[in-house]
Amino acid sequence: MRKGYLILLVIFQLSCFAQNKQVLYNFTSIPQSLLVNPGADVSYKFYFGIPILSGVSANLGSSSFSAYDLFANNGVDFNDKVRNIISNSSNKDKTQVNQQLEIFSGGFRIGGKESQSYISFGVYQEFDFLMYFPKDLAILAVDGNQNYIGKTFNLADLNLRAEVLSVFHVGFHKKLSEKLVLGGRAKIYSSGANATSTHNSGFIYTGQSVGTPNLYNQIISSNLELKTSGLNKFTKDEYEGSVPSDIARNTFFNGSLGLGLDAGITYYIKENLQFTASIVDIGFIKQSKDVETLTYKGTYSYKGANPNFDPVNKPEDVFDQFDKAIPRDTLYNKYTTWRPTKLYSSIQYSFGESRSDDQCNCKGSINRRYLNAIGGQMFAMTMPSEPYVAITAFYKRSIFEKLDLKATYTIDPYSNKNIGLGLSGTLGKLNMYLLVDNVLEYKDVSKANSLAFQFGFNFVFQDSED
Repeated sequence: MRKGYLILLVIFQLSCFAQNKQVLYNFTSIPQSLLVNPGADVSYKFYFGIPILSGVSANLGSSSFSAYDLFANNGVDFNDKVRNIISNSSNKDKTQVNQQLEIFSGGFRIGGKESQSYISFGVYQEFDFLMYFPKDLAILAVDGNQNYIGKTFNLADLNLRAEVLSVFHVGFHKKLSEKLVLGGRAKIYSSGANATSTHNSGFIYTGQSVGTPNLYNQIISSNLELKTSGLNKFTKDEYEGSVPSDIARNTFFNGSLGLGLDAGITYYIKENLQFTASIVDIGFIKQSKDVETLTYKGTYSYKGANPNFDPVNKPEDVFDQFDKAIPRDTLYNKYTTWRPTKLYSSIQYSFGESRSDDQCNCKGSINRRYLNAIGGQMFAMTMPSEPYVAITAFYKRSIFEKLDLKATYTIDPYSNKNIGLGLSGTLGKLNMYLLVDNVLEYKDVSKANSLAFQFGFNFVFQDSED
């Protein structure tokens, strides 16, 4: 129980949805667009982000309920609200949280003034949480099994993962020709805390024979497993430290290590027709620090009258039989977790040519500058049950020479009316950006099924004659 509370604390102490960054993707006036496509057509002499403030993002979403469904002051009893949520949800509904904080970042051109090769680098902290809605277990917890005789409750509904990690990365991208840009990024992951329970199975069944209303057949078949890394020491009675600060220390200096790779491409089919694609986080982490695996595996069968679980008649033999049939085992084996791999692609048509005396083109190195662009994007991400897929239509506009707008309309598992807006502006050498997703929900965020935002500040430098 204490470990369960600890995991919840890890999830929510950061106060910081799927990791689809559709507004940022290919918004190339923002250097951070290289993080979602290392082959983005971004050019500069060099840039560096303001530490801690260059990239701050949070994304959260739930496809089964919103805060309003639980806490609305509408006269409906709270227990009835909970039951309504359970009734209207399925075990494929999910709750996701992703938070990123860029510690520092930078990039520079290599190979001389005429070179089209660039290095980028940085460190960011990330938090991921994913949980599928455990519908059968929720029914059992709220209503018990009295009204569900003959129903099989599926223990595979318990499906979650959570992780706090830091990512050290270095990327390289190069414009090979007027039509083609390629890029890649290498990553070192350092996991400060991980909890994974994604391959569970089993069932709970209560049957009743015809004509014997007080005789039951109870079967519990359990194959449950919770793997943790970096959390075990916090559950000890003698622990007296600070959980947040110790997890932060583990995340950056003493975490379980892993490797990852990103790759991306930009290709100009025509001068004003562009195709992009990227794959992000092909990687793994070898969980090796402070590891612990809890298992409940076995089968318990009870036949007879319903036991009386009251303080006077404690059925101690029933508990003993259950403990022997489904024992709790603790293992200390290392294990491997795979990062959720993300796929992006887009097609963009640009129009409304504008000529300028300023030859710097941070949004791409084609010769002409276009005021408008429209197109579509696709996003997919690996998940334990089935891939997360989202489709986006977008419009980009250069409002002024150094002020750009991007608007998106996204259909994803959380919403079919997700409208996002992004602004990127440069004042002198200071680049500032703000990206907001699901803007229609901000009139009442309690009813929102998903929300996302990102902002940051960078200094971007071009050659003096640019």
